[in-house]
Amino acid sequence: MVIVGFRKDIINDESFTFQLDPPAGRPNKIGDLLEPTVDAKYTLSDKMWGWIQSHTAKHQALGHGFSYGLVPLDGVTNTLTARYYKDGKEILIPQVGSNPRRLTPRECARLQGFPDDFKIVCSNTQAYKQFGNAVVVPLMKDVARLVV
Repeated sequence: MVIVGFRKDIINDESFTFQLDPPAGRPNKIGDLLEPTVDAKYTLSDKMWGWIQSHTAKHQALGHGFSYGLVPLDGVTNTLTARYYKDGKEILIPQVGSNPRRLTPRECARLQGFPDDFKIVCSNTQAYKQFGNAVVVPLMKDVARLVV
């Protein structure tokens, strides 16, 4: 969520509208951001995948919000959070003939708008936390442009 506000004693312009459309050429589907091949370590184990599914079913029966996000390759994702390193349940990539997988740290960087030459110089756990806490840089540039 992005909230834009102006002090009326500085700028009293009620014509401001907050409308952002995805710019042409910028990836806007998860499939556009995925690496062609990834290490098997990103695939959920049978135990983890089973736990996520059973935990979701239990909470849905109780009317709670716990769930997982299995993202179609032509779809958009849930929000990347700093807890993504734990089980990756918010954004899971389906795989044919296998359990879903987590995003790689590089894919998380792309999702947050970081360029491919951005160096990830920490552990995967720390990278997941950092990208989950990051703002989406291209979005913030677009918001700043609208404000100006």
